[in-house]
Amino acid sequence: MKLFDVFPLFDVNIVRGKGCHVWDDKGQEYLDFYGGHAVISVGHCHPHYVEVLTRQLGRLGFYSNSVINELQVELADRLGKACGYEDYQLFLINSGAEANENALKLASFHNGRSRVLSAKGAFHGRTSLAVEVTDNPKIIAPVNANRHVTYLPLNDLEAFRAELAKGDVCAVIVECIQGVGGIRLATPEFLQGLRQACDETGTVLVCDEIQCGYGRSGKFFAHQYLGVKPDLITVAKGIGNGFPMGAVLISPKFKPVYGQLGTTFGGNHLACAAALAVLDIMEQEHLTENAARVGQFIMDGIKNLHLPHVTDVRGRGLMIGVELDQPYKEVRGRLLYEEHCFTGCSGTNVLRLLPPLTLTETEATDFLTRLERVLKS
Repeated sequence: MKLFDVFPLFDVNIVRGKGCHVWDDKGQEYLDFYGGHAVISVGHCHPHYVEVLTRQLGRLGFYSNSVINELQVELADRLGKACGYEDYQLFLINSGAEANENALKLASFHNGRSRVLSAKGAFHGRTSLAVEVTDNPKIIAPVNANRHVTYLPLNDLEAFRAELAKGDVCAVIVECIQGVGGIRLATPEFLQGLRQACDETGTVLVCDEIQCGYGRSGKFFAHQYLGVKPDLITVAKGIGNGFPMGAVLISPKFKPVYGQLGTTFGGNHLACAAALAVLDIMEQEHLTENAARVGQFIMDGIKNLHLPHVTDVRGRGLMIGVELDQPYKEVRGRLLYEEHCFTGCSGTNVLRLLPPLTLTETEATDFLTRLERVLKS
């Protein structure tokens, strides 16, 4: 048997990591500005993270959600305090797609409606409902195309208001910083107006913080720049620093009903231990603040270098898009194979920078030097 070929792969076999660096099987070191697709929040193989997970594995790796799990209770309490949503409820699952899937089901259970508004360029996952609200027809199979979703331009408040006024919309789901969509930012005016329109029409507002949340933007959640409180907040990626985990933060207006939601592996003991270790490190090392500071350092550095082929730099914290006047493929490939630096991408011409939140200004300067060499040659 061989692997089902779903992604084109770089010809690199990564076998070890530490902080913001990884090594391949030949011993070559790489600067990681991709973070495993924004997953690595507290750095590769952080000693505290390794110690907490190892200790938990020696105690208990898994038991079902049919019994009390004190780690879940502790995580809910600490996460609420860390992000400022102590009055919300926490539902733990395994991935970002599951988080969005369950958030949309909760919204539909809540108001009995089935239509959803999503933004053009959005990416929300690859499971049934999550893929349906993702603006990419190439990944929406016929079985998923249930015509529940209307896509509208991000930041076009009047277009969203016009659809909400019809009174049949279950939920609006929005990324406050679109990742796959090219690091496009929602504006305060848009999200605040959307919050008001949702309140007026009994519509649930869902903020997808899977990529832009968990400190990456320089605040715990990216929507906290915009002055709103969503009804549902979905998280994953950085919550576990590589251990598969996702969650929905649920407003007090939602009341649980036994049997509506469930999970086998969600919130298992190892996952919760990983998430608690992540919060420990984020708090002790002030990583949200570090993301804001070092991210601004990178964006200012790129602008001040006046690099050829760069037409725009945008983002918040350590979620940065570098727009090029050419397809990203050659630049990204040369950064990897010549400069030994991993980066992400969006669309056809945007480099997406998603390094661990532990990134230092020294490492950021190193990256700027490598990027300059590629773009000036």
